[in-house]
Amino acid sequence: MQIEDLRIYVAVMNAGNFTAAADQLMLSKQYVSRRMAALEASLGARLLIRNTRKLSVTDAGKVFAQHAQRILDDIQEAEQAVSERRQELHGTFRISMPMSFGMSHLSPLIADFLAEHSALQFQVELADRYVDVIGEGFDMAIRIGTLSDSTLIARQLGELKRVICCSPAYLKRAGEPKVPEDLLQHACLRYGREGQNGWELKVDGKKKVLAVQGPMMSNNGEVLCDAAISGLGLVLLPEFIVGPALQRGELVSVLDACHPDSLCLNAVYPQHRQRSEVNRVLLSFLQQRLNA
Repeated sequence: MQIEDLRIYVAVMNAGNFTAAADQLMLSKQYVSRRMAALEASLGARLLIRNTRKLSVTDAGKVFAQHAQRILDDIQEAEQAVSERRQELHGTFRISMPMSFGMSHLSPLIADFLAEHSALQFQVELADRYVDVIGEGFDMAIRIGTLSDSTLIARQLGELKRVICCSPAYLKRAGEPKVPEDLLQHACLRYGREGQNGWELKVDGKKKVLAVQGPMMSNNGEVLCDAAISGLGLVLLPEFIVGPALQRGELVSVLDACHPDSLCLNAVYPQHRQRSEVNRVLLSFLQQRLNA
């Protein structure tokens, strides 16, 4: 049995199939399959049941996965302990980030962080989907908005202000909303899960949900920002998305006194990663740079 076999087996368990695990590890599917067969042979037990549709895990496979993950965690901590003595971080780190904020703000920070810690290898996924941090084998995920209850540890990195805005052409054509209720008569471009329920604004110091409607809904803020610039309607988005367009005059803000609460920017990670030196140093780095 080899340590590499344990890494491959845990990756297969997390990914749910050989192909996805091979892509994640940058190995061939054939090599992954051979190593899993060799692992089962060395253990004298069937861990995985393969068929044409899906990969199933035996009871022995589930027990072995728990021990394998524990061994890999112990190895990583041992390696990290030696790295700390050398004042050097190393290893592979998987992180998930939201698409727009990741590209505009986090991508250059990750590049700077890796420049300072050249022995590290980062696997970065940019996606607006809600990743399963533990199930998909991520070491950390950056999330925007209210966090759902989970066993993950959360660390707040900052807050993101939101703005209601539209193009000058739309404002001239449709008129400016004076009070929040006026939004019900406007075309509103809705973002993500909040867009399905309505816009939550502050009205006389109290929160009020307005069931706005409009020609477009998307899980990507850049798409809605472009639509607003084109004059399709009003949009409620974080400043990091619409800020450049506001500065260029392509968008103008409205209802400034009724803007909703800022969104929390959080890093979440599994409990078994709380002793990780990479986590600690990366979180400190991100907090310092984002707040600056």
